[in-house]
Amino acid sequence: MPVLVPEPHDPICFRKDGKRLDGRDVDEPRPFSCEVGVIKNAQGSAVVRHGGNIIYAAVYGPREVHPRHLAKPDRGILRVYYRMSTFSVHDRKSPAPNRRDNEISKVIREAIEPVLFLEAYPDSQIEVFIQIMAADGGTRCASTTAASLALADAGIPMRSMIVGIAAGKAQDKVILDLGDKEDKVGQADVPAVVVMKDKTISLLQFDGEMSIEEMELGFKYILKGAEVIYQKQLEALKGKYKVIQSNAEKESKEYQKLAPKKSEDKPLAPSKTVISEDNKEESKKPKEEEKSQKPKKEPKKEPKKEPKKEIKKGPKKSTKKETKKASKKKNIEENAPKKENEKGGTPK
Repeated sequence: MPVLVPEPHDPICFRKDGKRLDGRDVDEPRPFSCEVGVIKNAQGSAVVRHGGNIIYAAVYGPREVHPRHLAKPDRGILRVYYRMSTFSVHDRKSPAPNRRDNEISKVIREAIEPVLFLEAYPDSQIEVFIQIMAADGGTRCASTTAASLALADAGIPMRSMIVGIAAGKAQDKVILDLGDKEDKVGQADVPAVVVMKDKTISLLQFDGEMSIEEMELGFKYILKGAEVIYQKQLEALKGKYKVIQSNAEKESKEYQKLAPKKSEDKPLAPSKTVISEDNKEESKKPKEEEKSQKPKKEPKKEPKKEPKKEIKKGPKKSTKKETKKASKKKNIEENAPKKENEKGGTPK
């Protein structure tokens, strides 16, 4: 079975004219471009092309925390997932996350958290997914820049935009924005994340050897390169809303074309006609005929009022008490003459 031996890297990083192998100056960043709103199913998304790096970032949330015991009652939590595609590097990479992926995920999360207002989202989480489609050195810095754009596109409140960029040292020269080869053969690497509002550092890592003077020069390069990338971030965010505005204007114009037009009825001007005396007499005749033909209006007949029918009231129904009293009176009257006859008298 053949043994694969990696080719040794050429330590030369500069041309004879003093420029780097890709034609850049020592303080010049790699070509950078970005775009937001590239993933429709995400709340916010962005794609960043930084040198040979192609990185997608998507934001989902705020939403419910799972598992629930990780939720915080006073603030939200941020989760970052950094993953590299199997085809992103020269040798095929395993799709399973390794130790490096987990470390970079943690580093990016700690760089973003200070600029987010997580207090506005208690008992909730915001998830950022970062996918490396092509790797060309400095992926952690470019991923942080992409995550910042995606969060801004999602409308998550932030104190400031952040930019990730690295300085380093190669062939005893301080350089900005190391490429893949410069990263592998260089003497030092200093990735940093800059908070653009107040030009403070949110993330700083150091690997290699540099003097204090070289570090100061490296930070000058970092702030200069971060300002260039920051302006392109703003252009991408403003460009999205310009596209939305232009689309809205087109739709309104199309709607106006399809909408029915309101007919404007203008009053007709009276026509001027010359009427002779003969025509006057003829014009009077049809008017008189029309008046005679018109039916006369008949007076309205008022409806006759029908007399009210008198309801005959019958004798009142006697109650039981009244019937008893009447029967007693009859019995008394009948018995009275009988008693007088028995005594021998005659009735008066």
